[in-house]
Amino acid sequence: MTPQPPQSPRFACATDENDNLRGYLLAAAATTPHAPALVERTAEAGLRTWSYAELERLVDDYVGALDELGLDVGDRVVVQSNHCSAAVAVLLACATLGLPFIPVSPDMPGERLALIVDSARPALFLQYGEGMRDGLPATVGTGRFGDAGLIVERAPRTGPRVRAGVTPTDPVYIIFTSGTTGRPKGVVMTHRGVLAFLRGVRRLGFVAPGDRVATTSPLQFDFSLVDTGMALGCGATIVPVPREELGWPRRFLEFLAEAEVSQVHGVPSIWRPVLRTAAADLARMRSLRRIVFSGEDFPLPELRRLSELLPQVQVVNGYGATESMAASLTAVPNPVPGTLDRLSIGRAHPGAEMTLIDDAGLPVTEPGVTGQIYLRSPALFSGYWNDPAATAAALVPDPFAPASGQIVFRTGDLAYRGPEGELYFCGRADSQVQVRGNRVELGEIERRLQQHEGVASAVVTLDEQAGAEPVLSAFLVRKDGAAGESATAAGLRSFCAESLPSYMLPQSIHFVDEIPLTGNGKADRRALLAGIPR
Repeated sequence: MTPQPPQSPRFACATDENDNLRGYLLAAAATTPHAPALVERTAEAGLRTWSYAELERLVDDYVGALDELGLDVGDRVVVQSNHCSAAVAVLLACATLGLPFIPVSPDMPGERLALIVDSARPALFLQYGEGMRDGLPATVGTGRFGDAGLIVERAPRTGPRVRAGVTPTDPVYIIFTSGTTGRPKGVVMTHRGVLAFLRGVRRLGFVAPGDRVATTSPLQFDFSLVDTGMALGCGATIVPVPREELGWPRRFLEFLAEAEVSQVHGVPSIWRPVLRTAAADLARMRSLRRIVFSGEDFPLPELRRLSELLPQVQVVNGYGATESMAASLTAVPNPVPGTLDRLSIGRAHPGAEMTLIDDAGLPVTEPGVTGQIYLRSPALFSGYWNDPAATAAALVPDPFAPASGQIVFRTGDLAYRGPEGELYFCGRADSQVQVRGNRVELGEIERRLQQHEGVASAVVTLDEQAGAEPVLSAFLVRKDGAAGESATAAGLRSFCAESLPSYMLPQSIHFVDEIPLTGNGKADRRALLAGIPR
């Protein structure tokens, strides 16, 4: 017999569609309960389709198990899993009860996970499937979830429940990204913020009931939550692409065809090997009608080739940061004009606005003049976890009306206006870069390299070559007398892998006698890149 969720005021408040992520994403369970909510590949039965009613029952099963643990609204739960039905259900169960979830990848290095656990101090660590992570503090409860339900192995430490219910301003999740201090930085999003974003982009009409939306991003990457929210919030179907398929272009396309996918979301780099080795197969994908990309630039030669192979497909350029889920979704011209040299990020999604501010704090209105993007939106994050200084630097008084108390997001992104008022992204005002859709602070990699006993100084930069995928390049000065295998490029890469995720590992390492400096005394990254033999 299926356990019923607790019928308490706390639960009733939580499931109100207007208040809670769970209510919004499962609204179709009441109107079209038999419609497909999620399609996934299983080892036993090939493709498995979950209806909205089935997904809601799974969520409620997890709600019942979590509610018995005595956790209170605001207690954090780390969820380690790839994207699958069970993971979506656990995240929505956490949202139901006001337990902010922290998604992490199964292949996250233990040292980095330890930093996140130390910072967030979760009450519970949940892992999909068998086994359990080593080294978790005794203060953290542990459990596993999957087809057999949710099994608690070590009960969390709880106190009296002091909250009566979940409110729209409560945190729904925390995404940890790369941080300038060398420690992961937690971006806190509320139910109200997430729902404001999802309702805004829904008005753009890029997803409709009947669509099957393939998501290619890892669960810990905020864009996977965007994909899931856009699909389920519209009564459509989310289709997680198995991680093992992404590295094999033909298998990737075969999965899309088998799952009858109509829309694919992901970083541009997922298409590079497809275009290189499976272009003919891609051209036969007549069911595709939309591709949404984000996280990095789509090289225009590759984008033009994609449009040639799939002329019926609309390509959408997603721009934004974890701090607001995204800021804009802009349709790319089809076909891509041969004279086009930069894609527009358009305007903010409905309900939000992007403005440009110069170094003096004044608005930039003239076309072609660069300024920093400030975002006004009800979908802004509430702050960085336990970091009031970083929060105050990003969430700032409205420069147009500082006395109003209005807070806007200073993004750190630079852009200029086109002749019709559209925006064109043109870089960062700091050392942050995007690698395969993941936000990376170069300083975090540099600090890790400088912790090595054989490294005197380190500079990391993004090497962007025309027609090739950008790579992280590290330039190192060895300490006097440093030698041995650990001081080699391979040894240093292994040293970094102990604490950094794979997308933050330098792909090329160069040893130099000294780091050249610019006129103002900063590392001259352009000179370092110019010295690489091509």
